[in-house]
Amino acid sequence: MKKRCRKVIGLLTAALLITGCGKQQGQNAFVLQPGQSDLKYVQSKDTFVIGITDFAPMDYQEGEEWVGFDAALAEKFAEGLGVTPEFKEIDWDQKTKLLENGTVDCIWNGMTMTEELQNTITCSEPYLSNAQVAVLREEDCRKYESIEECQHLLFAVESGSTGEDLLKELRYRYTAYPTQKDALQSVCDKETDAAVIDIIMAAYYTGEDQEFGGLGFQFSLNDEKICVGLRKDSDLAERVNTFLADSGEDGTLKELAEKYGIEGAVLDRQ
Repeated sequence: MKKRCRKVIGLLTAALLITGCGKQQGQNAFVLQPGQSDLKYVQSKDTFVIGITDFAPMDYQEGEEWVGFDAALAEKFAEGLGVTPEFKEIDWDQKTKLLENGTVDCIWNGMTMTEELQNTITCSEPYLSNAQVAVLREEDCRKYESIEECQHLLFAVESGSTGEDLLKELRYRYTAYPTQKDALQSVCDKETDAAVIDIIMAAYYTGEDQEFGGLGFQFSLNDEKICVGLRKDSDLAERVNTFLADSGEDGTLKELAEKYGIEGAVLDRQ
């Protein structure tokens, strides 16, 4: 893996591409101009900043290291560019803004591809299937067999998530939390009745001997596809799509999916 320091000319190039002093959340740090190469920008600063949340098994921490299915993919992609991967935990509700202002260079975190996102950022080709599920306490799972039967419940969701969008459409009551894990904890603590989260995360965290073993799910609310998010009109999208296609052909996607227990979610790209 390359060191972060570069020759002076590389640093000067990066400085010219950046506007503003810092790259804190919400600050104006970088704006991709028409015709400007996002690929050259990332390579000039020698880092690829990956926007993530604590979302096992996609991105989660072991000690101080971020690991997971998406974390491993993002690292391999960055290494292919010849730059250093840098993981940055973000407020999911601000993901589009953080891409636009240069705080992060991509969102690689089990992100659902939606029409709204496709209008505001560049989405890669999808590489995993997903769904939103209603997670309830085990004693309640037997009571409810559809989302319609849950209309009187108080839900928990991650702020800015697809789950929140679905509950808004249904006009169901909910409380928004910073992360999906916080939403699950609120159900355990009986602050809320159910959580709407990604099935990939629900399957990882619920069930016997798991962290939220007292919770379970019986039905889904929708069907989704997962993609990588990049700045609008970013030329990195072509590189990401090629990387995902190659990873499918050489078995990397399958190998990592089996490692993290999501082999059933990998999309057939044939």
